[in-house]
Amino acid sequence: MSKIIASAAIRGAHAIVDRAEGKLKETIEAVGKDHRAEFPNTGYYLPVIYAMTGEKVETVADLERILAQARDLLPPAPDEEHWLPYLGWALDAGMATLWAEEIIEACKYIVGPNPVDNIWLGAADDVIMRERGIEFVDGTAPGFAACVGSCPDNETAVRIARELQQKNLYIFMSATSNGKSMAEQLAEEGVQMGWETRLIPYGRGIEPTVYALGFAARVAMSFGGVKPGDFVRNLRYNKNRVFAFVLALGPVDDEKYANAAGAINFGFPTIADTDIPQILPTGICTYEHVVSSVPLDRIVEKAIEVRGLKITITEIPIPVAFGPAFEGERVRKEEMQVEFGGQRTPAVEYLTMRHSSEEVEDGKIELVGPDVDTVEEGGQLPLGIFIEVYGRKMQPDFEPILERQIHTYCNFPQGLFHMGQRDIAWTRISKEAYKAGFRLRHIGDTLYAKLHEDFGAIFDKIQITLYTNEEDVLRLRDQARKVFAERDARLAGMTDESVDTYYSCTLCQSFAPNHVCIITPEHPGLCGAYNWLDGRAAYEISPAGPNQPVPKGKTIDERLGQWEKVNEFVYNQSNFTLERFSAYSMVVDPMTSCGCFECASVVLPSTNGIMIVPREYPEMTPCGMKFSTLAGEIGGGKQTPGFFGHSKQYISSPKFHRADGGLTRVVWMTKGLKEEIKDAVTERAKAMDLGEDFLDKVADETVANTEEEVLEYITKKNHPALQMEPMF
Repeated sequence: MSKIIASAAIRGAHAIVDRAEGKLKETIEAVGKDHRAEFPNTGYYLPVIYAMTGEKVETVADLERILAQARDLLPPAPDEEHWLPYLGWALDAGMATLWAEEIIEACKYIVGPNPVDNIWLGAADDVIMRERGIEFVDGTAPGFAACVGSCPDNETAVRIARELQQKNLYIFMSATSNGKSMAEQLAEEGVQMGWETRLIPYGRGIEPTVYALGFAARVAMSFGGVKPGDFVRNLRYNKNRVFAFVLALGPVDDEKYANAAGAINFGFPTIADTDIPQILPTGICTYEHVVSSVPLDRIVEKAIEVRGLKITITEIPIPVAFGPAFEGERVRKEEMQVEFGGQRTPAVEYLTMRHSSEEVEDGKIELVGPDVDTVEEGGQLPLGIFIEVYGRKMQPDFEPILERQIHTYCNFPQGLFHMGQRDIAWTRISKEAYKAGFRLRHIGDTLYAKLHEDFGAIFDKIQITLYTNEEDVLRLRDQARKVFAERDARLAGMTDESVDTYYSCTLCQSFAPNHVCIITPEHPGLCGAYNWLDGRAAYEISPAGPNQPVPKGKTIDERLGQWEKVNEFVYNQSNFTLERFSAYSMVVDPMTSCGCFECASVVLPSTNGIMIVPREYPEMTPCGMKFSTLAGEIGGGKQTPGFFGHSKQYISSPKFHRADGGLTRVVWMTKGLKEEIKDAVTERAKAMDLGEDFLDKVADETVANTEEEVLEYITKKNHPALQMEPMF
């Protein structure tokens, strides 16, 4: 490592550790050493410290102990005349920097200034990490860029942000010690920021840079099953599986160098637009650690090249930026040029297959009715999207799968907002997109390009008609509703016994190498994103992909849901770590999880039942653990009897924990989850003769927050779980 960089990084580390010492002293004087110290809603404490040392920071006194360790890790301050730095010292200084920054940020949550202020988001909680984790797992987000500092002008900041978004990357932003941040430049230009748009303004100053490294450390522990304190595996995991880099924008001071040294520990290179010393590949690392003097119009391209990211960009002939990063963008009423549906006008989206090639003209996109430029600003129009496809591999069961993609793809163009599906769709076009030239034809262009790109293996031709005359939309809606009813009846009739083949999903193995998901008609993927039909369609599209057919073979145990060929497949695909797998039990050989499951089921022994908590619930649960802690017990490909990750949809399945007693075992779930799945669970309860009032017998956080309180409540309600055989 360059002597100049090493010296600067160590000086910067000393400055940040000194600042942490001052901030900690202020905190002790204000609240004492016994005060709680934490980042909100996480089971990973201060994640970089926890990942590297295994230390659970819970109080201010713990911060004092960790700061002393950071001091011990610091190399001596450089003496330019008699001092010769080496790589290990600079890397140690970088790690000490990250620990000190986590201490400073933890103190801010106690005595201020609060990290969450104005545009700043502060530390990401575990709900966010797991919601977004699936995007890193399935490749929707190939990595992240940590942007430190600011651009020479706001226009350049917006251009770089848009370029990173179009590359589908997450953008984590912080500033230098005294300077402006890229996030503030974006805010001045009215750019929409937040997790929904992948533009994440962590905080003011240099210290919030540590949140990006903390996010990476949690990914390794949550999805990769890396144990806290195993710093070698954590850093190696990040180098090999989390594709991130640092953009050092503007002048590079000592504290930027210190943070760059911290990032290099993780295998994340730093790309700068200024003239600083470069660090070439060393040892087993095949790419540069620091690259300098990169023009801002090439800095994103260079960073992607250095880190080796695999970026796929679809070129679509529309006049606005395009990509998954715009999927969470909202178009508010005051920003809207025109809207469709949303109970204001009729709207429907319907895709059907044709049996003859002559019935479909590939690439034909037709608008029947007025376009958006015929409506006054803020007005409404009806909208019917009718898609016809033909292909020799196309099947009726694939229709709803392709149709569901309309929602996803209609959110990719910047300035196009979409919610709902079928006949409850709601779409808005922003004023900004309209001024750029976006019209209804471009919705057709988007759907044509993306459906061909992602599903072209199962169809050959596609044509799209957009209707905006109300009578046409109502006619299409009536036709579609009949088909929707037929589809629902057909899918509802599928059972695990009615098919001979299930489908695997190993998408998550990029993060959890030993995890294998087996998807059956009655057991959807634990992330909630894939069902059996999705798996079958994905295999047709990509026969060598992560969704493979798994023949059931000889039945080993019908009650547990174990089959000979399924067990063989799981054993081989889990790197020979899982010998058996039960589809219907959370107690005997349960299926593993990667970390992106929607809900966790956990046994509450004294109640003879189980609790269910969704990942968006941040509070303590009756088992004595928050969801984030539970996820650590379940995720990473571990098989943990009594703990089980699953989707929300699975709760109302006839196969839900069937071997353990099924729905009857549920004695606690959150009130929000109750409301969300009320209709489906009530129907299932009636089918099991549990009565229409079954959910009333299930406790929630409004009546019980401990296992003892759950037992008291279900006893009063005479919950049927109390009369069942013991689970163990």
